[in-house]
Amino acid sequence: MRSDTATPFRKRKPALLAAGLLTTAAMVTTLWSPAGASETGTADAPRAALACGDGSYQAEAVKDGNTWTARNGGSTVYTGGSMLDAMGAAVGSLSSGRTSKERVVVRGSGDISAGARLSLPSYTTLDVCGTINVTGSGSGDMAPIYARGKTDIEIQNLKVTGSPLYGIFARNVDNLTLGQIDMRLSSGLGIRVDNHGDRNDPSSNIRMDNVYVSGASSHAVETYGVDHLTVGTVTARDVGESGLLLNDTTNAEVGTVDAENAGSGTGYAAFRMANRNGRIGDSYATNIHVGQVVARGGGRGIFCVSESGGAVIDRVDIANTGNNSILIENCYNVTVAGQSGTVSGGGEIRLAARSEFANNRDITIQNLTVTGTSIRESPCGENTTFRNNNVSGGSQDIC
Repeated sequence: MRSDTATPFRKRKPALLAAGLLTTAAMVTTLWSPAGASETGTADAPRAALACGDGSYQAEAVKDGNTWTARNGGSTVYTGGSMLDAMGAAVGSLSSGRTSKERVVVRGSGDISAGARLSLPSYTTLDVCGTINVTGSGSGDMAPIYARGKTDIEIQNLKVTGSPLYGIFARNVDNLTLGQIDMRLSSGLGIRVDNHGDRNDPSSNIRMDNVYVSGASSHAVETYGVDHLTVGTVTARDVGESGLLLNDTTNAEVGTVDAENAGSGTGYAAFRMANRNGRIGDSYATNIHVGQVVARGGGRGIFCVSESGGAVIDRVDIANTGNNSILIENCYNVTVAGQSGTVSGGGEIRLAARSEFANNRDITIQNLTVTGTSIRESPCGENTTFRNNNVSGGSQDIC
């Protein structure tokens, strides 16, 4: 269960659901679920930065010409033309019942159907030194890299192109680490981590170091039902919806969100918080911290909505958004530009409220240099603070 206060990382026990989240299916060509893996343990210490494929490993999948070969030690476990089958065989060859991570290195690029996925077991590290190109169509929660009901999974390097439903999909997972992730897509959603197999038990201890997503038709990165999230940088270019969307996520530390043309023509934003994001129990103590939001064009720059809050954004740099530069709507204890910020052109900075939720409360908008747009609060919130804002070429209509 989610902790009731902002605390250091902690490990929950994955729920052994009647729905079978922790069982493993037989391996098939289009859906890999290698057997084996204990479901307990803690996250390994962060690895030192290495070039892709460097360091020790237990198994590898290597492409030579048009042939993939998977090996574990001196044993060949797959030879053939399928990247997915080779990766699945390498993962499936790792030690059964392991309680510490074992590593698979993939050397080569190939195509995977949008209707297929590599389903990773617990205590698995995957390092893909090549590109997965996703082709065709699929449905549901298919993703080339997939995990559900697992713990201690690490993706060190991954490049994805094409048209996946999701680039990475992880549901009800703990101790997930995503290192250097590069997705240059033509549709789909980049990364989604959620808890929708058991909404009472959040995915926990999720780390994303450096994520780049372009061309997604949905969000670059989305979380829903996560406790303890650490993000270095999310870079989003020309995505259909949000750059980084946090839903029902608590105890989050985000370095930088850098978005260009995220959600153009929509109400989505470079950085969006929704669905009681930042709410711990019934309160909104500060537990969401964002170092910087950079937004150019797109829909909105920052959007907080639907009873979210408990957030501090240190620095903002927003220009020429098609919708609101910043919209705070039915949120609580949110500080924008705790250190500094600029907003240039684009839609107004707006504090608003819908009737179905309690009005804004404890919102602070400060330290902004605003050029060519306005600040407006309507209706008046409770304990709203505007201070040290310099507005030129626009107006302030605040309570």
